[in-house]
Amino acid sequence: MIIQEINKTYARITGALDYRELKNAFDLLQTLISGSRQFHFQDKLNELQETYRLMLRYRSEGAKDPMQEQIYNNLLVAAYELSDRLRQAALLPDSPLSYYSRKRILSLEPEVSFEKLYTDLYTHHDVGDQIKYEAELSLIFNKIWVSGFLKPEDSIAIRKILEDDILPFTAACQVVSALMLGLQYSFDKEKLFLLFDAAALSKDEVRVRALISILLTLYKYRNRLDIYPMIEERLALLAEKPGFTNDLKTIILRFILARETEKITRKLQEEIIPEMMKLGPKLNNKMNLSEFNPDQLGDEMNPEWKNIISEAGLEKKMEEFSELQQEGADVMHSTFVHLKNFPFFKDLSNWFLPFTPEHSLFGNRYSQDNTEKQILDSMASASFMCNSDKYSLFFSMLQLPEQPRKMVMSQFDSQAAEMIQQSKEELITKRGQFEIIAGQYIQDLYRFYKLYPLHLEFTDIFKLPLDFHNLEIIRPYISDEESLTTIAEYYLRKGYFEDALVIYNQLAETDKQNDVLYQKIGYCKQMTNDLQGALAAYLYADLLNPDSKWTVRKIAGCYRSLKQPEKALEYYRRYEELSPDNLSVQISIGHCYLELKEYNEALKYYFKVEYLDTKSHRAWHPIAWCSFLTGKYDQARNYYHKILSEQPNTQDMLNAGHTEWALQNIKGAITYYKQAIEKEGGNFPKFQELFMQDVPDLVIAGIEESEVPLMLDLLRYSVDGWL
Repeated sequence: MIIQEINKTYARITGALDYRELKNAFDLLQTLISGSRQFHFQDKLNELQETYRLMLRYRSEGAKDPMQEQIYNNLLVAAYELSDRLRQAALLPDSPLSYYSRKRILSLEPEVSFEKLYTDLYTHHDVGDQIKYEAELSLIFNKIWVSGFLKPEDSIAIRKILEDDILPFTAACQVVSALMLGLQYSFDKEKLFLLFDAAALSKDEVRVRALISILLTLYKYRNRLDIYPMIEERLALLAEKPGFTNDLKTIILRFILARETEKITRKLQEEIIPEMMKLGPKLNNKMNLSEFNPDQLGDEMNPEWKNIISEAGLEKKMEEFSELQQEGADVMHSTFVHLKNFPFFKDLSNWFLPFTPEHSLFGNRYSQDNTEKQILDSMASASFMCNSDKYSLFFSMLQLPEQPRKMVMSQFDSQAAEMIQQSKEELITKRGQFEIIAGQYIQDLYRFYKLYPLHLEFTDIFKLPLDFHNLEIIRPYISDEESLTTIAEYYLRKGYFEDALVIYNQLAETDKQNDVLYQKIGYCKQMTNDLQGALAAYLYADLLNPDSKWTVRKIAGCYRSLKQPEKALEYYRRYEELSPDNLSVQISIGHCYLELKEYNEALKYYFKVEYLDTKSHRAWHPIAWCSFLTGKYDQARNYYHKILSEQPNTQDMLNAGHTEWALQNIKGAITYYKQAIEKEGGNFPKFQELFMQDVPDLVIAGIEESEVPLMLDLLRYSVDGWL
């Protein structure tokens, strides 16, 4: 049985168990045992099948066994565990994945207990041997990661590391990350219970990582949680700690924010950085750097610099970028994406390691340099960078030649340290220590799943919805109106309308008199192209609050998008009564009349908008087209001349051509049509498609349909240079 078949069969087994199809799961387990020749699992499968048959036979005789539910759950637990053990045994000999490579390497070495590893770790730390301490911690990380199912004595030893107050906090942090990574590959309740132990500790760095790891584990194995009542009990015990709901909410919001990372990276690479590069020469010229005299300094800034930035459209983008940074978004990812090739990052465990100035890569070289020690301390305190990026930054500095390196590092003087500390204090005041640690750890996880050299071997958690609030086991702690509203608003603000809609629908089940809630339901449906659903929600909101102009206008817009201009007009008229001076609505009313083919009525509104709105020329286009449709060709020509003098599009040139043709100015029509073709990059078929859509209007304008193919051929010859 090849590796692909093993994984495929395993997926079918767990799928059958998720749907509680035990018979199918047992049959598939038999297939996997036979195909992989792992016959030492046969007795266990036979035992499970026999127990299940006895239970079913007893049930078929009409007897009610009070232990039936417990027996059934135990069977499910045993079947899941058997499938996990069987897959690992089947893949171990040949799988090229690093998980199995590491297991094979460890199996060749003398067996070392976790108790012995803990003792050695403690000893290395106690004698101050940092290099051996780090190597031992890395060994513990890898051993936990690939450990399979932990034995009771293993759990006891690992718990000692978590609870040890003498060891640096990094030891417990690494244990938590190793447990999380191992659980992402294979479920083990003992590992999960260790995470619950870690989440109850007073050490913030450990507690935050453990809670995030618990949520990721519960999400991955959400289909089997109901057969482990102990998990629900442990969660309830953890929830008794003050602030548990706020902690959950914070983590959920931070994972939503992590979705923005790719958007931010694209925006930086495709918009902000290219624009800044274009802006450089302009700023140099304006600032006249060649004539800059350092002895003639003033406090004022040149207002022209801001004008250049504003004209380039960068000011708004930079403001948005700054707001994202203040919010805690991962704005640094693109900066450090190419700085993960240092040898340090070849060790899997280092991707999760908290930044610490005591690391051996720093200590030996800089132990006598106070300035550089201060830099390390400052970086450790920096709240705006995750741990992985801090290591990248410092290793990048070490790559510089000695003189430039000293110059760069000299910038991190006491003032820089003070600024970092001030920034940290501001962030703690604004977001809190828990959120800062959670944000940094999630960013560390993001870099691992995206940038680790072998990241494709791991299921990328950031491609999953990670809607923890929808997990049955989590709902009791996050189902209050305030928490759900906060999460929904965050989804809405970030443009994740489907996710927001799920929560708004949930809230609406208990609050059917909240018009704002139904407005948001309508908006989410509208943004996901469910116009009928959006309209229904808006109409219900309108029943609850008929005075909402926003709702009335949204209803009108939905009707218009659904090609019901008469109904749309009814609601635009209502809006007009509520806000008679709104020119945008006036032009929308004109559009409704246009769609109803009441062109003269439409023109009345368009002319009104043109008269009242002297700054904008938005009424020119519909006035020109309505003039054409009503046979007022000279008036249409006049407006198309105005339109073409500004920034015309293809349709404007096409319509100008139609107008000239209706006025029997064939040469003028051909000129405009050719310009329309040029506007489409010379794509004649695309032009023809647009042209043919207007043929019914040309016929109404008195142009015989038989003339259309002649005009098109005339254009073809003209484009080819024959005319």
